[in-house]
Amino acid sequence: MLRVSHQLSLRSRGIGRFGGAPLTWAAVDAAVLIPVKDFRQAKARLAGILSAEDRIRLARWTAEIVVAAAAPLPVFVACDDRIVAQWAEAAGATVLWRPSVGLNAAVLHGIKALGEAGIQHAIVAHSDLPLANTLATLVLTGGIVLVPDGRSDGTNVLAVPTQAGFEPSYGSLSFHRHLDHALGLGLPVRVLRDPQLALDLDTPADLAHPLIAKALPTWLRTNRANQR
Repeated sequence: MLRVSHQLSLRSRGIGRFGGAPLTWAAVDAAVLIPVKDFRQAKARLAGILSAEDRIRLARWTAEIVVAAAAPLPVFVACDDRIVAQWAEAAGATVLWRPSVGLNAAVLHGIKALGEAGIQHAIVAHSDLPLANTLATLVLTGGIVLVPDGRSDGTNVLAVPTQAGFEPSYGSLSFHRHLDHALGLGLPVRVLRDPQLALDLDTPADLAHPLIAKALPTWLRTNRANQR
């Protein structure tokens, strides 16, 4: 596994307000790439039990957890919403502005941008992982790491060499497509079934999961109801 030796105080140069300029980055082994959806559109499947305001706050809350879990690696946020971009900059992340391209293209472009900036490995993490822990340890030098969700359906986290030619294919059964693709690249592949990273927050059933329910913020209406 990759040993992290650099400090979070590394800074980018030549970056436009929303990532419009080419990246120039100090030499690092790995960085975390987090695609973040418009907070106002996130968590739509929770609309039946949470207000729009709570869904926005919940999306921000989980994204903040994933950013914190990236330490001490530099963080890049791929997004197409200015509110998200402003939030990312305030959180110390570098914004990769990817308007209206969809998740797969945003991640593919993000991995390529990191590679062009001299970053050797990209750790791609979804922004809705409420129990995310240290992401820096996931890198397998010269290889690919896949972290599936609890159903072995989606891919909650993946770590890939930026020059490997890996092409993301998110959506239903993405873990199986990613695994087949990774094996086809001829690189070492590790499947990591992490009980915390396997938990994402997307449906009412996810909110009721014992580990997630315990970690939810006190302001969330469903959490207040569970504590009565």
